[in-house]
Amino acid sequence: MASTEDFINHINTGYATKGDSIILGGAIFNGEALPDAHIKVPLKTLNRHGLIAGATGTGKTKTLQVLSEQLSNFGIPVLLMDIKGDLSGIAQPGIEQPFITERHAKINLPYQTSGFPVELMTLSDQDGVRLRATISEFGPVLFSRILDLNDTQAGVVAVIFKFCDDKQMPLLDLKDIKKVINYITEEGKAEIEEHYGKISTSTTGTILRKIIELEQQGADVFFGEMSFEINDLMRIDENGKGYINIIRLTDIQDKPKLFSTFMVSLLAEIYNQMPEQGDSGQPELVIFIDEAHLIFSEASKALLDQIENIVKLIRSKGVGIFFVTQNPMDVPSGVLGQLGLKVQHALRAFTANDRKAIKMTAENYPISEYYDTDATLTSLGTGEALVTALNEKGIPTPLAATMMRAPMSRMDVLTASEISQINQKSKLVRKYSEVIDRESAYEILNKKIAEAQAQASEVAEQKQQEKAEKKSANEPMSQTTKSVVKVLTSATFIRGFFGVLTKLFKK
Repeated sequence: MASTEDFINHINTGYATKGDSIILGGAIFNGEALPDAHIKVPLKTLNRHGLIAGATGTGKTKTLQVLSEQLSNFGIPVLLMDIKGDLSGIAQPGIEQPFITERHAKINLPYQTSGFPVELMTLSDQDGVRLRATISEFGPVLFSRILDLNDTQAGVVAVIFKFCDDKQMPLLDLKDIKKVINYITEEGKAEIEEHYGKISTSTTGTILRKIIELEQQGADVFFGEMSFEINDLMRIDENGKGYINIIRLTDIQDKPKLFSTFMVSLLAEIYNQMPEQGDSGQPELVIFIDEAHLIFSEASKALLDQIENIVKLIRSKGVGIFFVTQNPMDVPSGVLGQLGLKVQHALRAFTANDRKAIKMTAENYPISEYYDTDATLTSLGTGEALVTALNEKGIPTPLAATMMRAPMSRMDVLTASEISQINQKSKLVRKYSEVIDRESAYEILNKKIAEAQAQASEVAEQKQQEKAEKKSANEPMSQTTKSVVKVLTSATFIRGFFGVLTKLFKK
C-alpha cells in the first residue's frame, strides 16, 4: 500500500506549476485532507474548457463560485449562467463560519471574506443589463439550425436573407422576418419567383410555425436592438479585478430553446469578433454554463455539431467554457472530450442505471493507483470532488480527491435592495435599457405594400371612371337631347345652305 509521503510527492509533482495558477483545495488521501498537497490549475490551461458535475447538494455551485472568484482576482472576466438564481451573492463578502475556518485549516489555505465586481444581466424583462441580438447577426445558417430546419427550409431562409440584403431591408427582430415570409408568400410572390426562384408556401408555412414556437418561449424580447457588444464582458474594475457577469435565467428554465439560442449566438459572436490569442499566459474570458443539460437536451444534431465546433475552435481566442451539470453523461461525448479540467463531485447510486452511469463516469478519468474511482465517486462528502486538470504542457494531471476551498463571497442570494443598488450604479444598465425600433424590413414592407395598394386603388378608380364615361357615350339619347340636337343640326344646315346661296347670288 502506498504511503502518504509517496502520495504527497505524486500530487505535488503532478500539480507543480511555473506560472500563475488557481488553488482549488487540498488533496485527500485515506480519508484525510493533506495540508501540503494543494491542487493547482495553471491559468494558461483554463481556455481548454472544463466540467463541474455531481449530484444535487454536493457542492457544484460553490465550486463554480470559487473558480469565478479566483479568476476575478487575477483580472480575468467571467460570464455565469445563473439558472437557479443562487449566484448573485458573489457581489457581497461572505461570513466566516466555524466550519469554514476548520476546512481551511485542514488544507492549509488562508481564508478572507471578499465581494467581487458584478454585473447582473437578463434575457427577459427582469431588472439588469438587457441582452439582445438581431436576426441579421445570427445569419441564415445559425438561424436555420436554431429552428431545426431541413436543407430545403434552410435554403429558403438563405433566400430570405439574400432578398433583404439586396433590398437593404434590415432583419432586426422576429416581426421583421415574419413580415418578409408573409410578403414573399403573398404580395411579393411574383417578385421573388422572378429573381430568386419559386418558393413553396408549405415550406414558408413550416418556417413561420417554427419562428412562432421560438417566439412563444420569449425570443421576441431577445431579438432586437440595441445589440449587446461582447467587449462589455471584458471589463476590469478599478482594483484590477475582472467583472463577474451574471446572467439571471431563473425565469427561462422551462424555455430551453431560448436558452440554447442565446448560448449558441453568444459563443458564435465571441468567436467571430475576438482576435486569435495564441499561447497566452491566461484566458481573456471564462464562461460557466450552469444546468448545461438544458442546452443539449433540446438541441438538434445540427445545433450540437455547431456547439462542438465552437468549443473546439474558441479556445484559440482565449475563451474557456465550463459546463456545470449533474451527470457528465448529460454532455455529448464530442464536447466531453474537449474538456481539460474535470471537477467531479459525488454521485449517488440508487438504481442499476445509476451504477452504470457511475462506472461510465469513472472511465472518463485517469487510472489511479491511489483511488478506486468507482467507490470514491459515491463516498465523497459535500464540498469534496475528484479533480483532474491539464498541466502547463497540456498533459492530464493525476486524479486527486480534493477538499475544495470555500467561497470568499456570500453563499446566498442578494436582497432586492442590493440588486437594485447594483443596477443603479451600472453603466451597462443605462447603455442597454433603451429599446430601439428603427426602420427595418417590417416597416419597409408595410410601406411598400401600402404604396402598392394605394396605386392599385388609383388605377382601379381611373379605370372605373373611364368605363363610366364610355358607357355614357354609348347610351341612347333622350327625347330632349334629340330635340336639341335636331335644332342645332338644322340651324347649322340652314346657315350653311343660305351661306352658299348668298355667295351664288352675289356672283
